[in-house]
Amino acid sequence: QVQLVESGGGLVQAGGSLRLTCAASRLPFSSYVMGWFRQAPGKEREFVAALSWSGISTYYAESVKGRFTISRDNAKNTVYLQMNSLKPDDTAVYYCAAKEYNWSSEGGYKYWGQGTQVTVSS
Repeated sequence: QVQLVESGGGLVQAGGSLRLTCAASRLPFSSYVMGWFRQAPGKEREFVAALSWSGISTYYAESVKGRFTISRDNAKNTVYLQMNSLKPDDTAVYYCAAKEYNWSSEGGYKYWGQGTQVTVSS
């Protein structure tokens, strides 16, 4: 079955950076829209960023625009989330997800990873 495995989370001070990685397997990766979501304690899961199958089109939540960058390497079946200027409010479990269509919509994701914890200290 399809597997999405996130890595790269950790503890970082406010203002610091982290790069999350999501490795996909058993998926026609280059044909799928990839996204990142996050869920903070006591809150609902929220959309963070999405990337079209080609890597040309991106879509970000307002809260991360200008600080986070989503990218992909279709040759490696991998999607990345570069997070800069991190804030304590960015603390959450981060999940990658995949779907076949509509990169500009926040819903409709079919496959999900298990998540990686990001903690930003003040």
